[in-house]
Amino acid sequence: MPIDKKFVDQLAIVTSKAALASSYLIGKKDKIAADKAAVDSMRSNLNNFDIQGQIVIGEGELDDAPMLYIGEKLGTNKGPEFDIAVDPLEGTNFVANNLPGALSVIAITKKNNLFKAPETYMEKISAKANEKNVVDLDFSVKKNIFNLSEYLNKKPENLTACILDRPRHNEIIKDLKELKVKVKLITDGDVSGALLVTDDKYNVDIFLGVGGGPEGVIAAAALDTFNCSFQGRFLFQTDQDKIRAKNMGINDLSKKYELNEIVSGDSIFCATGITSGDLVSGIKLDGNEFISETLVTHKSSGLKKVIKLKQKIR
Repeated sequence: MPIDKKFVDQLAIVTSKAALASSYLIGKKDKIAADKAAVDSMRSNLNNFDIQGQIVIGEGELDDAPMLYIGEKLGTNKGPEFDIAVDPLEGTNFVANNLPGALSVIAITKKNNLFKAPETYMEKISAKANEKNVVDLDFSVKKNIFNLSEYLNKKPENLTACILDRPRHNEIIKDLKELKVKVKLITDGDVSGALLVTDDKYNVDIFLGVGGGPEGVIAAAALDTFNCSFQGRFLFQTDQDKIRAKNMGINDLSKKYELNEIVSGDSIFCATGITSGDLVSGIKLDGNEFISETLVTHKSSGLKKVIKLKQKIR
């Protein structure tokens, strides 16, 4: 059974209200307060839903996150059972410093259909390709670029790769430059980075590198609807990371996950802009109302579009 389409509109309201709450802290140099505002709003609104929800990707484990922690139950305990992945404020630095690209994000699936990702790094790759063996985590940068070039019928110098601007990516960036690929560096926000491959208007053909594991799972929920490719492999740097992973049921610590192993069945994804970025515009205040833009996807109905909402500020 697909997820009822009514939840698309309901979840878009949840993320838009969380975005509004965080927007009051744009440029205030307090990323902790901005994140808390989004978390408080999102949790309060989700608890009003007639669902049996459980957080599988959230603000961290119970010891680290008093709200929206992994395993937290949400909703009225009536209605369908959902796995819920949240990033109430993706891009805390963007809000704190009034920079573009901050989002409030949520994804849901039916129970047990969303991968429970540990709080660790993930090697990931997404591209405008929905066939196997075009891009792959096990391929070299050169092979991925040449394969994608052939698949998209573009010369390598006409491809654009998006990657987080981190020292750990220096070798990848060097390889891309040698291939004359255009490089789009982002400072944060690798959910939105991975999603830039979904539409030609963003002019990004491939996203690659190492970022947050939970963010990879959330991005996969949207990429599934767009028929884009995604692969992820967790990187466990400490023994404690490995123990936590095993406790979450991950036995093969070097496994490469395909998109359908990360998210299965039907899904809904919503990402509302807090500050304007590539994907969506930020919150705009208009008297006692606010205007939001949200990228929404609903796999079973094929819905994938940006919706604009105008709501009363309560």
